[in-house]
Amino acid sequence: MKQLYDDVSLACSKLTTTSYSSSFSIGIYCLKKPLRAPIYSIYGFVRFADEIVDTFHEHDKKVLFDEFKEDTWKAIDRKISLNPILNSFQHVVHNFGIEKELIECFLQSMETDLSEKEHDRQTYDTYILGSAEVVGLMCLRVFTNNDEALYQRLKPSAMKLGAAFQKVNFLRDVKSDYEQLGRVYFPGVNFAEFSEVEKKHIEKEIHDDFQIAFEGIKALPVDCRFGIYVAYVYYKTLFNKISAIPSARILMERVRISNRKKMRLLLASYLRHSFSLL
Repeated sequence: MKQLYDDVSLACSKLTTTSYSSSFSIGIYCLKKPLRAPIYSIYGFVRFADEIVDTFHEHDKKVLFDEFKEDTWKAIDRKISLNPILNSFQHVVHNFGIEKELIECFLQSMETDLSEKEHDRQTYDTYILGSAEVVGLMCLRVFTNNDEALYQRLKPSAMKLGAAFQKVNFLRDVKSDYEQLGRVYFPGVNFAEFSEVEKKHIEKEIHDDFQIAFEGIKALPVDCRFGIYVAYVYYKTLFNKISAIPSARILMERVRISNRKKMRLLLASYLRHSFSLL
């Protein structure tokens, strides 16, 4: 029975999410139950693509990524795939009308990681669009459940939230990106001489993204608002912690939020949401 296979596929996407990201896992768990499966499926898809370009150093990444792209389009065209992550993802694409252009844009950004090590402003903005903003739009398609007017109204804030999350990840992961992968995402930055001025400039951009994103979170449907707010709070707290350390320490450590702190943030977020204090 195919439903059993689809259930196994979804279980793989959920396992991928819980294994790779405790923050997103908790945020997804705070969504209303019908919304969790499609978001697990989106996360599994984007995580596997990212793993190919970031992790599989002992293999031919270009070959693996080309195969992943080809299998993605086959899964969508055939409405089934023997890759359980792609099988799970194709269901979401069809059920919520995720545009081919969003998927193409995402895959293009991931593919640039195979060759581009530094970015100017134009390529950086293009990378953020594909790697983060369109992922926010994929999720927004789920959250708005085919309500086109609401989707269009919340589209700018969803893109900014995705951008803020990605830029915080860049700051958090500077040490591994720069020292292990040889990548510099922020345009015009020399991390060998990373200054406070450069750091503050990056932080101002992220702060502005978060502000726009928060206005959109408040307008989300109630079924998803709490879960997205929890993810927002986690990333905003991580961002504030990064902002508080000197630029010289960015290359010395990977800033984290402890699980105990996450639980306190979850409780505080629940109280604010429950009493309509957002």
